[in-house]
Parts: sequence; structure tokens; C-alpha cells
Amino acid sequence: MEYNTELKKLALPEYGRNIQNMVDHCITIEDREERKRCANTIINIMGNLFPHLRDVNDFKHILWDHLVIMADFKLDINYPYEIIKKENLYARPPRLPYNNSRMRFRHYGHTLELMIKKATEMEAGEEKDQLIKLIANQMKKSFLTWNKEPVDDRKIFKDLDELSKGAIVLNEEEYKLTESREILARNNTNTGSNNKKNFSRKGR
Repeated sequence: MEYNTELKKLALPEYGRNIQNMVDHCITIEDREERKRCANTIINIMGNLFPHLRDVNDFKHILWDHLVIMADFKLDINYPYEIIKKENLYARPPRLPYNNSRMRFRHYGHTLELMIKKATEMEAGEEKDQLIKLIANQMKKSFLTWNKEPVDDRKIFKDLDELSKGAIVLNEEEYKLTESREILARNNTNTGSNNKKNFSRKGR
């Protein structure tokens, strides 16, 4: 009796030993056309194993890549797609650059800082004023999300002044932001709704 532990290690165990044996046999077929027909048959069988993935983009292309991997890149046929190369299969992905930019106020986030920078570069006018008002309100929402306590608009205006390096100076008379209690009440309502949804999912 042969045990699986004594057999050749499967390149892609999810397809099973029988599919691997078919691939191994396919490689040994001498006639090129017959070898291609055999490969097509194997691809159809592989696809039938995972019918729920047929709607995935490039499903067929993925199957052919898997066939190549199981064949250890030794299956010599005309492929219907550009198949994965062996050197790319084991190559390490490029290192992602780490964002080392320091944020003065982490609760506002990096994206909002970029929006402030964009606003400072805009020409004076109604569009710029609208953007600044949206930014200030978003800053207040972000502040309350993290700190959970009322904040005076003057604090938001002071932070905006600092983040814009003095390019955006607001005052309470010209700009009225959303009330703290209104934002906090909205946050509490959203939190309660999310908790109910999570509870109902767990109860199913």
C-alpha cells in the first residue's frame, strides 16, 4: 500500500492527486496535438471542480497558469494565454515604500492634510470657500470621532491655521460649523445601527 506521505508532493494540493497524475501523463504524450487536446480536457475538469469561481475575472487564464505550475513548466504546447513564467512565480514582490510622513494631528488623517494643501493652492473664490468649509466640518467630525467630547470651533480653526501654515484663517463670525452635540448624536446613532446589524448577523 502506498501512502500519500510517500508520494511526490503536490504542487497545488487543492486539485488532488488524480489531476496531478493526469498532468504528469499529459507531459509524456509525444504527439503535440494530442498533448494539447489532453491539456484542454484537464482544464475542463479543473474548472468543474470549482464551478462557483466561473464568474471570476480571467478564470480560464488562472486555470492555465495552475496547469503550468502542476506540470513544473514542462508542458510543451501552444497556450491560449500568456502563461506565468517560472522566475516570476517565486520572485519576491517589490518592496512597498513606507510612508514616513509625520502628521501633526493624527486624528485628522493624512488625506485631510492633503485636502488642506490643495485648498491653499486654489484661487480665491466661492469654490475655495466651500472646500474650506467642508474641510473644517470634516476636521470637527474627525476630532469628535476620536475624542468623544464636545470641541469648540476655535480649536478647529486654530488647528486648520496651523496645518495650512497660516494660509487659511477662519473666525467664528464668518464660519459656523455643525454643532458638536449633533455630530456626537449622529455618531452614536450610526454605532448603534452597526451593532444591531452585527448582532442580527451573528444570530442567523
